[in-house]
Amino acid sequence: MQKQSSRLALGAAGVTVVLWASAFVSIRSAGAAYSPGALALGRLLAGSLVLGTVLLIRREGLPPRAALPGILVSGLLWFGVYMVVLNWGEQEVDAGTAAMVVNIGPILIALLGARFLGEALPPRLLAGMAVSFAGAVTVGLSMSRASSGGHASVLGVLLCLLAAVAYAGGVVAQKPALAHAGALQVTTFGCLVGAVACLPFAGQLVEEVGSAPLSATLNMVYLGVFPTALAFTTWAYALARTTAGRMGATTYAVPALVVLMAWVFLGELPGPLTLAGGALCLAGVAVSRSRARASGSAGTAEST
Repeated sequence: MQKQSSRLALGAAGVTVVLWASAFVSIRSAGAAYSPGALALGRLLAGSLVLGTVLLIRREGLPPRAALPGILVSGLLWFGVYMVVLNWGEQEVDAGTAAMVVNIGPILIALLGARFLGEALPPRLLAGMAVSFAGAVTVGLSMSRASSGGHASVLGVLLCLLAAVAYAGGVVAQKPALAHAGALQVTTFGCLVGAVACLPFAGQLVEEVGSAPLSATLNMVYLGVFPTALAFTTWAYALARTTAGRMGATTYAVPALVVLMAWVFLGELPGPLTLAGGALCLAGVAVSRSRARASGSAGTAEST
């Protein structure tokens, strides 16, 4: 039974990683027509609508009071601050620089998880994260060099750094909430908190919807339904069954998948350096999620 649960959690994490990778492709289209705050609000409203509908159908109701602090903090930081700041930061720096800075996030998750959640930092996790981070830096450098208009303003770097901090803080705050509420409840109400926090951008969203091309609006809706509603729920499901540090390390597969999707859907042929960086990302994830043969049952619980 435990083995089956581990496989389900691993599958849920895989769904999350694939959909989050696809988000980068969609953001390119939607971000050209929508400002950072309007895009975040539109995405969160679409996600909240889908999640709220599913919650009502499943009759899961309100989350327990004990889960509310974690939901509130993760909603503000991850669903609110992170999405707005990352959208803004990617307008100020090239995609490669953004990828390098934001990928500090999983490292911060592991450190914060150890400090505030009492999670262990096994050598394999640290080694895998080091390999993956090197791969993310390699991908970022190759993307920066390939971009003829590449730039990296100080403001953009700071915004991407703030996005990484907000992401890490949101994940660590979400973990305790999952001990008291289900993945769907935590995701739905976290998304609602983020949407409320982004309401000051409602005027921009209304104005920009009228002038944006249909493709950009459809991409914004896609971001809300799949990379937000579905992917954040599968993330919460998997996070409830493993450590925050191990889940954070799993997201290092995203840069490799982004390279592949940009190749398939955008016709952007990756160079040798980009492919090497993607391979390092995947290798690091494999190492970070592996466990020693003699780790026993405790290791089994953390292998997902």
